[in-house]
Formats: sequence, C-alpha cells, structure tokens
Amino acid sequence: MNLLVTGGAGFIGCHVLRHVVDRPEVARLVNFDCLTYAGHLENVADVADHPKYRFECADLRDKSAVARAVHGHAITHVLHVAAESHVDRSIAGPDAFIHTNIVGTFNLIEACREEWAGADGARRFVHVSTDEVYGSLGEQDAFTEGSPIAPNSPYSASKAAGELLARAYHRTYGFPVVVTNCSNNYGPFQFPEKLIPVAIQRLLERRPVPLYGDALHVRDWLHVRDHAEGLWLALTRGKPGETYNLGARNEWPNLRIVERLAALVDELATELGGGSQRLIEFVADRPGHDRRYALDPSKAERELGWRATRDFDAGLRETVQWYLANRDWTRAVSASSPPR
Repeated sequence: MNLLVTGGAGFIGCHVLRHVVDRPEVARLVNFDCLTYAGHLENVADVADHPKYRFECADLRDKSAVARAVHGHAITHVLHVAAESHVDRSIAGPDAFIHTNIVGTFNLIEACREEWAGADGARRFVHVSTDEVYGSLGEQDAFTEGSPIAPNSPYSASKAAGELLARAYHRTYGFPVVVTNCSNNYGPFQFPEKLIPVAIQRLLERRPVPLYGDALHVRDWLHVRDHAEGLWLALTRGKPGETYNLGARNEWPNLRIVERLAALVDELATELGGGSQRLIEFVADRPGHDRRYALDPSKAERELGWRATRDFDAGLRETVQWYLANRDWTRAVSASSPPR
C-alpha cells in the first residue's frame, strides 16, 4: 500500500506514523500536514529519514494540492487524522473548524474517489472521528455505533459533518470508507492545550490549573499508542461502510485526573517542593460542556481483534515523565501557538 496519513506531524498522527512505518504492507508512507500551531516536524524526527517516508507540506483546504498529493504518490490507503480539534478554540472561532474538518475532508475524499475510479477493492479510507459527535451521556450506558449523532460544539458538529459526508460517499458511490470514533487520547507529544498536557505544564510551572465548573465531567481515556493500533486494524480489517468505536473502558472525572497528575508531579519532581494539589482552581463552565462521554468498543474488539491494553496508571506516569524530560519541546511548541 501507498499510505497517506493526514496530520502526521500532530499528536495522534506522529504516533500513527511510528506505528506503521516498518509494516511490510506499507511501500510508501506520506505525511500530509500543513504544520499549524499543533503540528511540528520535531514530532516525527525519528521517522523522517526512513526510506518509505515522504512529507507533503500542504493544506487540506487547498483542493488542487490534495489532488496532487493523492495522484503524485499513487495513494491506495488513507488514514485521515488531521483536524482542528480543540473545543475551546472552536467556540472562540469556528471558521477554521468548518473549512478544515468539513471542506478539507470533502477535498480529500473527492481526490481519492477520482484516483481510485475503476480500481480493484484493495483501497481503504479511514475517517478518524471522535466520541463527541454523539453528544452528552447520562450516568449510565455507553455510546454504540448505532447511537444518534447529536454534537454540542462547533468542533464536534464539524467532525460529525465530515463523518456523515464520508458515510454518504460510501452509500452513493461505493467509496471504501471506514469510520472510527475514539475517546480522549493521552500520551507523549500532545500539544499543551488539552487537559492532561495543560495540567502537567502548569503544575511544573507552579501556575494554577483551571478546571471548568465542578470538574466532574467524565471522559474515557485511551492511550494514543492503543489508538494507533486500532486505526491500523480499521485500515486493514475494517469493512467499508462500517463504523468502529475505539474506547478503553477507562472513565475518570476531570478532577480526579488532575489530582492524580498533581500527585505524580510531587513524586517525580521533588525539587518543586510538593503541594501541587493547591494549584487546582475552579472556573466558570464553558458553553455546551458535555457531561460524560463513554464508548462501547465491543464491535471493534469482536470484528477487528482490537483492545486497549495499556495500564492507565503506568500510562499516566510515563506521560508525566515524558513531559518532565521534554520541557524544551513544550516551551517551543507553546511559543508557536496563536492566542485563543
């Protein structure tokens, strides 16, 4: 396969590149990324010299650039990871989310549909989506692939639109798309705007860690390397037209996550003097804040043979250790971030 990974210089994308680059099935691995504030070539430095690897610095919103990349590299498979993904930014300025997550997805699907016209069945397009498209859950149950789509933020609405577009192309044109919905990812290389890296960064800098509302909003936490494996299996084993939920059955309220991070920082960075719990502060809740997400991954476990396997305690510890050892990376990428 000639595999195109969009957003390969970002958090999830860079782990996907590492996960697949040595797979014998992959003949060429193309990283398509426009290097926004959340995408950095430092994230993929360890694969940049691999003979299979190619980098295309281009924007999904540029239809001709997308078509050139798909045709020029004779792409046969796609993992569409790239997205504007931060809910707070989507509330402050939804424009980039609409154009990247909807129009950009359309451009990529169209380029692949044209390139693959008349090709055999050995083509796949995985559209990587989020649990947020389903909206907010109560205290019980979990979202399944049959749950209604009911997004509550501009970000989740844009992802839902891209997802529905991909599914419609399967029904209308027979386009070989597989959709995945994942729960909250964590791990090394995550840009410090999401909960876990923000909390770690602020704890290390001895600054307050703001939490929305009562901070008891519940999320299911999935290690990014487990997610990368799930995406590979969706690409190679997934059935076109199907959706697979990739969740870890690992639910935690935001407050408990930050309390655990504070304890780890106190243990692993004793020079800071302890007392990290005192840095937690509560701020006004954000508009449309979903109370709980949880995914039922039974279908992916059954049909793809996938299961989240990484221990959460070990994963959190590894993540804190990585940010402790890579403070220069955090400072450098934070300096590139536009205000929000």
